[in-house]
Amino acid sequence: MIRGRYRWLVLLAVAAVAGLGPAAAETAPPRRIVSFNVCADQLAVALADPGQIAALSPYATDTTLSAVAEEARGYRSIGWHAESTIPLQPDLVLVGPRDRSATQRLLRALGFRVVEIDFVNSIAAAREQIRQVAALLGHPERGEALLARLDAAQSRLVAAARPQATTALLVERSGYTEGPASLAAGLIAEAGLQPPPGAPGGMGGYVSLESLIMMRPDLLVLHNVVDTPRDQGSVYLTHPALKGLYPPSRRIVLPVRYTLCGGPGLVAGLDHLANELARVAADR
Repeated sequence: MIRGRYRWLVLLAVAAVAGLGPAAAETAPPRRIVSFNVCADQLAVALADPGQIAALSPYATDTTLSAVAEEARGYRSIGWHAESTIPLQPDLVLVGPRDRSATQRLLRALGFRVVEIDFVNSIAAAREQIRQVAALLGHPERGEALLARLDAAQSRLVAAARPQATTALLVERSGYTEGPASLAAGLIAEAGLQPPPGAPGGMGGYVSLESLIMMRPDLLVLHNVVDTPRDQGSVYLTHPALKGLYPPSRRIVLPVRYTLCGGPGLVAGLDHLANELARVAADR
Protein backbone atom coordinates (compact mmCIF):
# COMPACT_ATOMS: atom_id res chain seq x y z
CA MET A 1 0.00 0.00 0.00
CA ILE A 2 2.82 2.40 0.87
CA ARG A 3 4.55 1.59 -2.37
CA GLY A 4 1.35 2.32 -4.32
CA ARG A 5 0.89 5.66 -2.57
CA TYR A 6 4.50 6.58 -3.16
CA ARG A 7 4.14 5.80 -6.87
CA TRP A 8 1.20 8.20 -7.17
CA LEU A 9 3.07 10.90 -5.27
CA VAL A 10 5.95 10.57 -7.73
CA LEU A 11 3.58 10.81 -10.67
CA LEU A 12 1.97 13.93 -9.24
CA ALA A 13 5.40 15.46 -8.74
CA VAL A 14 6.42 14.63 -12.30
CA ALA A 15 3.28 16.27 -13.61
CA ALA A 16 3.88 19.38 -11.54
CA VAL A 17 7.52 19.69 -12.62
CA ALA A 18 6.54 19.18 -16.26
CA GLY A 19 4.25 22.17 -15.99
CA LEU A 20 1.20 20.24 -17.15
CA GLY A 21 -2.14 21.85 -16.51
CA PRO A 22 -5.14 23.70 -17.88
CA ALA A 23 -2.93 26.65 -18.69
CA ALA A 24 -1.47 24.66 -21.60
CA ALA A 25 -2.43 26.23 -24.91
CA GLU A 26 -5.49 24.28 -26.00
CA THR A 27 -5.94 26.30 -29.13
CA ALA A 28 -2.54 25.38 -30.56
CA PRO A 29 -2.22 22.10 -32.50
CA PRO A 30 -1.16 19.28 -30.14
CA ARG A 31 2.47 18.23 -30.29
CA ARG A 32 2.21 14.93 -28.38
CA ILE A 33 -0.98 12.89 -28.80
CA VAL A 34 -1.80 9.76 -26.84
CA SER A 35 -4.82 7.66 -27.87
CA PHE A 36 -6.63 5.23 -25.57
CA ASN A 37 -9.26 4.22 -28.10
CA VAL A 38 -9.26 2.17 -31.32
CA CYS A 39 -11.45 4.69 -33.16
CA ALA A 40 -9.29 7.59 -32.01
CA ASP A 41 -6.20 5.60 -33.06
CA GLN A 42 -7.43 5.42 -36.63
CA LEU A 43 -8.36 9.08 -36.84
CA ALA A 44 -4.98 10.08 -35.41
CA VAL A 45 -3.07 7.91 -37.89
CA ALA A 46 -5.12 9.33 -40.78
CA LEU A 47 -5.11 12.98 -39.78
CA ALA A 48 -2.07 13.78 -37.59
CA ASP A 49 1.58 14.20 -38.48
CA PRO A 50 3.54 11.06 -37.49
CA GLY A 51 5.63 13.21 -35.17
CA GLN A 52 2.52 14.32 -33.31
CA ILE A 53 1.62 10.79 -32.21
CA ALA A 54 3.30 9.80 -28.94
CA ALA A 55 1.42 6.51 -28.49
CA LEU A 56 -1.64 4.53 -29.58
CA SER A 57 -3.82 2.01 -27.80
CA PRO A 58 -3.02 -1.74 -27.87
CA TYR A 59 -5.97 -2.22 -30.24
CA ALA A 60 -4.41 -0.03 -32.92
CA THR A 61 -2.47 -2.97 -34.37
CA ASP A 62 -5.25 -5.54 -33.99
CA THR A 63 -6.21 -6.49 -37.55
CA THR A 64 -9.68 -7.62 -36.48
CA LEU A 65 -10.55 -4.21 -35.01
CA SER A 66 -8.35 -1.63 -36.70
CA ALA A 67 -8.42 -0.64 -40.36
CA VAL A 68 -4.96 0.98 -39.99
CA ALA A 69 -3.24 -1.91 -38.20
CA GLU A 70 -0.24 -1.98 -40.54
CA GLU A 71 0.41 1.77 -40.28
CA ALA A 72 -0.10 1.66 -36.50
CA ARG A 73 2.78 -0.78 -36.04
CA GLY A 74 5.14 2.14 -36.60
CA TYR A 75 3.98 3.82 -33.38
CA ARG A 76 4.46 3.14 -29.70
CA SER A 77 1.72 1.13 -27.98
CA ILE A 78 0.52 2.24 -24.55
CA GLY A 79 -1.47 0.64 -21.73
CA TRP A 80 -4.78 2.01 -20.48
CA HIS A 81 -3.47 3.57 -17.29
CA ALA A 82 -2.11 6.88 -16.10
CA GLU A 83 1.31 5.49 -15.17
CA SER A 84 2.17 4.84 -18.81
CA THR A 85 0.68 8.12 -20.02
CA ILE A 86 2.16 10.72 -17.67
CA PRO A 87 5.86 10.13 -18.55
CA LEU A 88 5.03 10.79 -22.22
CA GLN A 89 3.82 14.29 -21.27
CA PRO A 90 1.07 14.44 -23.91
CA ASP A 91 -0.73 17.70 -24.52
CA LEU A 92 -3.76 15.76 -25.84
CA VAL A 93 -5.19 12.44 -24.71
CA LEU A 94 -7.92 10.94 -26.90
CA VAL A 95 -10.37 8.59 -25.20
CA GLY A 96 -13.61 6.81 -25.99
CA PRO A 97 -16.86 7.21 -24.03
CA ARG A 98 -16.29 3.93 -22.15
CA ASP A 99 -12.53 4.03 -21.69
CA ARG A 100 -11.44 3.71 -18.05
CA SER A 101 -13.34 6.49 -16.35
CA ALA A 102 -11.07 6.45 -13.28
CA THR A 103 -7.97 6.96 -15.45
CA GLN A 104 -9.70 9.77 -17.32
CA ARG A 105 -10.60 11.51 -14.06
CA LEU A 106 -7.04 11.23 -12.79
CA LEU A 107 -5.53 12.60 -15.98
CA ARG A 108 -7.95 15.52 -15.97
CA ALA A 109 -7.19 16.17 -12.29
CA LEU A 110 -3.51 16.35 -13.15
CA GLY A 111 -4.26 18.95 -15.80
CA PHE A 112 -3.97 16.84 -18.94
CA ARG A 113 -6.22 17.74 -21.82
CA VAL A 114 -8.54 14.77 -22.36
CA VAL A 115 -10.92 14.77 -25.32
CA GLU A 116 -13.58 12.13 -25.86
CA ILE A 117 -14.02 10.63 -29.32
CA ASP A 118 -17.58 9.35 -29.44
CA PHE A 119 -18.88 6.31 -31.29
CA VAL A 120 -20.65 7.14 -34.54
CA ASN A 121 -23.58 5.19 -35.96
CA SER A 122 -24.01 6.80 -39.36
CA ILE A 123 -21.84 7.97 -42.22
CA ALA A 124 -23.19 11.52 -41.75
CA ALA A 125 -22.00 11.49 -38.12
CA ALA A 126 -18.67 10.03 -39.21
CA ARG A 127 -18.19 12.85 -41.70
CA GLU A 128 -18.78 15.46 -39.00
CA GLN A 129 -16.41 13.67 -36.65
CA ILE A 130 -13.66 13.65 -39.27
CA ARG A 131 -13.95 17.43 -39.65
CA GLN A 132 -13.93 17.98 -35.89
CA VAL A 133 -10.94 15.75 -35.18
CA ALA A 134 -8.96 17.12 -38.13
CA ALA A 135 -9.46 20.64 -36.75
CA LEU A 136 -8.56 19.46 -33.23
CA LEU A 137 -5.29 17.98 -34.50
CA GLY A 138 -4.46 21.11 -36.48
CA HIS A 139 -4.96 19.65 -39.97
CA PRO A 140 -8.41 20.60 -41.29
CA GLU A 141 -7.18 20.13 -44.85
CA ARG A 142 -6.49 16.46 -44.14
CA GLY A 143 -10.03 16.09 -42.92
CA GLU A 144 -11.31 17.43 -46.24
CA ALA A 145 -8.95 15.11 -48.10
CA LEU A 146 -10.27 12.11 -46.16
CA LEU A 147 -13.83 13.21 -46.88
CA ALA A 148 -12.99 13.40 -50.57
CA ARG A 149 -11.71 9.81 -50.39
CA LEU A 150 -14.96 8.84 -48.68
CA ASP A 151 -16.97 10.50 -51.44
CA ALA A 152 -14.99 8.62 -54.06
CA ALA A 153 -15.54 5.30 -52.27
CA GLN A 154 -19.28 5.96 -52.10
CA SER A 155 -19.30 6.63 -55.83
CA ARG A 156 -17.39 3.42 -56.54
CA LEU A 157 -19.91 1.45 -54.52
CA VAL A 158 -22.83 2.97 -56.40
CA ALA A 159 -21.16 2.10 -59.72
CA ALA A 160 -20.19 -1.45 -58.72
CA ALA A 161 -21.85 -4.49 -60.26
CA ARG A 162 -24.49 -5.85 -57.93
CA PRO A 163 -26.83 -8.83 -57.67
CA GLN A 164 -30.62 -8.62 -57.96
CA ALA A 165 -31.20 -7.96 -54.28
CA THR A 166 -32.98 -5.31 -52.23
CA THR A 167 -32.73 -6.64 -48.66
CA ALA A 168 -29.81 -7.73 -46.51
CA LEU A 169 -29.28 -8.43 -42.83
CA LEU A 170 -26.00 -8.48 -40.89
CA VAL A 171 -26.15 -11.47 -38.56
CA GLU A 172 -23.56 -12.19 -35.90
CA ARG A 173 -22.94 -15.14 -33.62
CA SER A 174 -25.99 -16.52 -31.80
CA GLY A 175 -28.30 -14.55 -34.09
CA TYR A 176 -27.57 -10.98 -33.06
CA THR A 177 -28.45 -8.65 -35.94
CA GLU A 178 -27.26 -5.11 -36.60
CA GLY A 179 -30.19 -2.67 -36.69
CA PRO A 180 -30.79 0.28 -39.05
CA ALA A 181 -29.33 2.75 -36.52
CA SER A 182 -25.91 1.05 -36.59
CA LEU A 183 -22.89 2.09 -38.63
CA ALA A 184 -22.82 -1.37 -40.22
CA ALA A 185 -26.37 -0.89 -41.49
CA GLY A 186 -25.36 2.53 -42.80
CA LEU A 187 -22.65 0.93 -44.92
CA ILE A 188 -25.05 -1.70 -46.22
CA ALA A 189 -27.64 0.98 -47.01
CA GLU A 190 -25.02 2.75 -49.16
CA ALA A 191 -25.24 -0.33 -51.39
CA GLY A 192 -29.00 0.16 -51.76
CA LEU A 193 -29.84 -2.69 -49.40
CA GLN A 194 -32.32 -2.44 -46.53
CA PRO A 195 -33.27 -4.79 -43.67
CA PRO A 196 -36.17 -7.14 -44.46
CA PRO A 197 -39.60 -6.54 -42.89
CA GLY A 198 -39.66 -7.78 -39.31
CA ALA A 199 -35.98 -7.16 -38.61
CA PRO A 200 -35.10 -5.50 -35.27
CA GLY A 201 -35.06 -1.71 -35.24
CA GLY A 202 -32.66 0.71 -33.56
CA MET A 203 -29.17 -0.66 -32.99
CA GLY A 204 -30.39 -4.22 -33.47
CA GLY A 205 -31.27 -7.29 -31.44
CA TYR A 206 -31.40 -11.07 -31.38
CA VAL A 207 -33.37 -12.98 -34.00
CA SER A 208 -34.23 -16.66 -33.69
CA LEU A 209 -33.20 -18.95 -36.51
CA GLU A 210 -36.86 -19.60 -37.30
CA SER A 211 -37.58 -15.86 -37.54
CA LEU A 212 -34.59 -15.27 -39.82
CA ILE A 213 -35.73 -18.04 -42.16
CA MET A 214 -39.20 -16.48 -42.27
CA MET A 215 -37.76 -13.00 -43.00
CA ARG A 216 -35.73 -14.37 -45.91
CA PRO A 217 -33.45 -11.38 -46.63
CA ASP A 218 -32.01 -11.57 -50.13
CA LEU A 219 -28.47 -11.51 -48.77
CA LEU A 220 -26.92 -12.54 -45.47
CA VAL A 221 -24.07 -10.34 -44.23
CA LEU A 222 -21.49 -11.80 -41.83
CA HIS A 223 -18.51 -10.31 -40.04
CA ASN A 224 -16.39 -13.35 -40.93
CA VAL A 225 -16.62 -16.73 -42.60
CA VAL A 226 -17.93 -19.41 -40.24
CA ASP A 227 -17.80 -22.89 -41.77
CA THR A 228 -17.86 -25.22 -38.78
CA PRO A 229 -19.74 -25.08 -35.43
CA ARG A 230 -16.78 -24.65 -33.09
CA ASP A 231 -18.87 -23.27 -30.20
CA GLN A 232 -22.43 -22.41 -29.19
CA GLY A 233 -22.34 -19.02 -30.88
CA SER A 234 -21.33 -20.43 -34.26
CA VAL A 235 -23.94 -23.24 -34.23
CA TYR A 236 -26.56 -20.71 -35.34
CA LEU A 237 -24.56 -19.56 -38.37
CA THR A 238 -23.73 -23.11 -39.49
CA HIS A 239 -27.20 -24.60 -39.15
CA PRO A 240 -28.04 -26.71 -42.24
CA ALA A 241 -31.23 -24.75 -42.92
CA LEU A 242 -29.34 -21.47 -43.01
CA LYS A 243 -26.49 -22.89 -45.08
CA GLY A 244 -29.01 -24.29 -47.56
CA LEU A 245 -30.79 -20.95 -47.99
CA TYR A 246 -27.61 -18.91 -48.03
CA PRO A 247 -24.76 -20.48 -49.99
CA PRO A 248 -21.67 -18.32 -50.67
CA SER A 249 -23.48 -16.70 -53.60
CA ARG A 250 -25.96 -15.18 -51.13
CA ARG A 251 -23.51 -14.29 -48.37
CA ILE A 252 -21.39 -11.18 -47.99
CA VAL A 253 -18.51 -10.82 -45.53
CA LEU A 254 -18.09 -7.38 -43.97
CA PRO A 255 -15.33 -7.49 -41.31
CA VAL A 256 -15.78 -5.75 -37.95
CA ARG A 257 -12.85 -3.40 -38.61
CA TYR A 258 -14.95 -1.67 -41.27
CA THR A 259 -18.09 -1.24 -39.15
CA LEU A 260 -16.70 -0.34 -35.72
CA CYS A 261 -15.47 3.22 -36.31
CA GLY A 262 -15.74 6.16 -38.64
CA GLY A 263 -12.62 7.52 -40.32
CA PRO A 264 -10.41 5.69 -42.81
CA GLY A 265 -12.08 2.35 -42.09
CA LEU A 266 -15.20 3.58 -43.86
CA VAL A 267 -13.31 4.14 -47.09
CA ALA A 268 -11.87 0.62 -46.97
CA GLY A 269 -15.24 -0.78 -45.91
CA LEU A 270 -17.14 0.76 -48.81
CA ASP A 271 -14.57 -0.56 -51.29
CA HIS A 272 -14.68 -4.00 -49.66
CA LEU A 273 -18.46 -4.01 -49.89
CA ALA A 274 -18.31 -3.05 -53.59
CA ASN A 275 -15.97 -5.99 -54.23
CA GLU A 276 -18.21 -8.39 -52.31
CA LEU A 277 -21.31 -7.30 -54.23
CA ALA A 278 -19.47 -7.73 -57.53
CA ARG A 279 -18.40 -11.22 -56.46
CA VAL A 280 -21.94 -12.21 -55.54
CA ALA A 281 -23.27 -10.77 -58.79
CA ALA A 282 -20.75 -12.83 -60.76
CA ASP A 283 -21.56 -16.01 -58.82
CA ARG A 284 -25.26 -15.69 -59.50
